[in-house]
Parts: sequence; C-alpha cells; structure tokens
Amino acid sequence: MRAATGLWRWRHNPLRRTTDLVEAWVALAAAVLLCVAVPLAGWTAGASAYGSLQRAIRAQQEQRTPTTARVLGAAEGPPRVVRTAEAAEEERLSRPVTARWTAPDGSVRTGTVETARRHAAPGDTFALWTDRDGRPVAPPMHPATARAHAITAGFMASLLTGLLVETGRRLAMRRLVLLRYARLDRAWAAAGPDWGRTGTGS
Repeated sequence: MRAATGLWRWRHNPLRRTTDLVEAWVALAAAVLLCVAVPLAGWTAGASAYGSLQRAIRAQQEQRTPTTARVLGAAEGPPRVVRTAEAAEEERLSRPVTARWTAPDGSVRTGTVETARRHAAPGDTFALWTDRDGRPVAPPMHPATARAHAITAGFMASLLTGLLVETGRRLAMRRLVLLRYARLDRAWAAAGPDWGRTGTGS
C-alpha cells in the first residue's frame, strides 16, 4: 500500500498545490483506516460469527441426544442419518449398517445408519446421535470447528475492509490526477497563444 507516500506533501512548499494537500489528507485517512478499521472489522465479524455458532451449538446439544446403537447386520437401504458438510470426511470413511437404538422417549428404533467402524459385525455397538423424535442426525458442531469458522469470517472481513479502503484511496487519487490534468490544460490553453513570442508578458 502506498498510502503513506503522499504524507510528504504536508511540507510547506511554494509549488504545493491544493490537490497535493488533499492527497496528503487522503493518504493519512487511508493509513488510519488500515490501522484501525481493518482490525476492528475483523474482530467484530469474528466475534459475531463465533457467538452465533456457539448459540447454534447449544441449540444442537439441547435438541440432539447421544445414544448407543447396536449393529444388526449389513445395510439394505440408504442411511437415514442427516448429513452436514462438516461430516464429509467422516462420510467417506463410514459404512452403512442396519442398527437398533433407543429413542429419547424410550422406544426402540431400527433403521439404516452409518458407522465409522471399518468392520461392523452384528452385535457391535457405536455412538449415535438422534433428535427428539429418535431420528438419527449428525452430531453437534465441534467447538474447534466453530472457532475455525469464526477465524475465517474475521479474516475475510478484514480482507474485504482493506480492499475497500484501498479501492477508495485509488479512486480518490485518480480523481485528483484528472483534476490536475484539467487545470493544466486550462493553464496551457490560456498561455498557449503567446507561448514563445518575443516580448510576451512585457
């Protein structure tokens, strides 16, 4: 970022133009925003995302119940467990089986679910999460996953804020350059007819 390069224009100089002073102010404002607004935006976005994810985790923990399922045999149909994106790797390594488990109301359920056990023989048990109605669901989000998502959100917010500040600075600089060119053209047009003539200005 070249925002600080315009700060030299603060110096008193008989050749300093108004646009030079404006450029210095723009550079100073951009530098302050990069040092203050960018970290603040990242922290705010990250904290907000983390708070939302923590509330989601608590809600999932309240609505989902851990239980133990017992393998009955090989699966004959598609698994009934609702999957999420964060469980993609587990899905790749899991195996569908027919199992029996107990619902939160005490009733016994049977269905096709997935287990991470590579060799699931009849009689084997494994952990299973169910909703309040006893249907298999994905486990609650892990706190480490929530922290990773929050950090990503904060980083993206900081990056977008920095890009916004830099874009605004560049647009302001472009506007100042165009203004200088316009003033130079007017000055050249006013002096052009007499340029180079003997006795001009006498």
